[in-house]
Amino acid sequence: MVKRNWVITGVSSGFGYEMVKQVLSRGDNVLGTVRKTRPVEELVNRYPDNFHVEIVDMKDRKAVKQLGQKAEELFSTIDVIVSNAGYGLFGAAEELSDEEIDDIIATNLTGSIDFIRAFLPVMRKKQHGRIIQISSYGGEVAFAGNSLYHATKWGIEGFCDSLSQEMAPFNIGVTIVEPGGARTEFRYKSAKIAKPIKAYDNTPAHAFQKMLDRKNGLAAGDPERMAARIIESVDITPAPLRMVLGSGALKTTIEVLKKRLEDFKGQEQLAASTDF
Repeated sequence: MVKRNWVITGVSSGFGYEMVKQVLSRGDNVLGTVRKTRPVEELVNRYPDNFHVEIVDMKDRKAVKQLGQKAEELFSTIDVIVSNAGYGLFGAAEELSDEEIDDIIATNLTGSIDFIRAFLPVMRKKQHGRIIQISSYGGEVAFAGNSLYHATKWGIEGFCDSLSQEMAPFNIGVTIVEPGGARTEFRYKSAKIAKPIKAYDNTPAHAFQKMLDRKNGLAAGDPERMAARIIESVDITPAPLRMVLGSGALKTTIEVLKKRLEDFKGQEQLAASTDF
């Protein structure tokens, strides 16, 4: 088994934590970012030579950009970077505050872009590496009450799609991971909920939150298995550009994309009518 050097953001819980556990058990090296070290203390004690932790706020652009240099000093060669840090924001567009909008964009979108860009020079020079962006099937489909979360995921997917084309000449693969619902703390500990406006009660904007509450602890996705599939994807060449995890997520994504394609096909005359 090839020993790899990983850099993973947001490793204190969810997919990040599961991935760190599994890659460390393989004997790999990890530089992981957290906001607090307590959730990963047991892993640090168990793997003192392989697991290195940095406290980083993904909104701190200077700190994020310095990660590339720190990782290169630690490992010399960087094999895989995983942009995983992020959170959900639930609420109708009208309910969101300016601060909530700025915060989720700075964390989920700008923070992810800054993190990836911090590693491009060293990866490009060595013509080696794999970039993994943890997105969501919400980067392909959209639900009411999730407008800003979707905005960040659709945004980062567009960035990564373009990036994959830019990095191909340098032997660097890019994979966008689109998980469906999983039994993580995403909804109840890391997510934020906007101050509700009563007019949106009994509308689709609030129905999504109620659905999540009903399914608390019942999501089909197994975080451990999902993390394993993400890790295994590094061995696939060429890198898969998009990887949907979860049968329900894949079913919904296919249905939405089929409907979108049908809508586009129905616009052939309209599109042609604007040509010279």
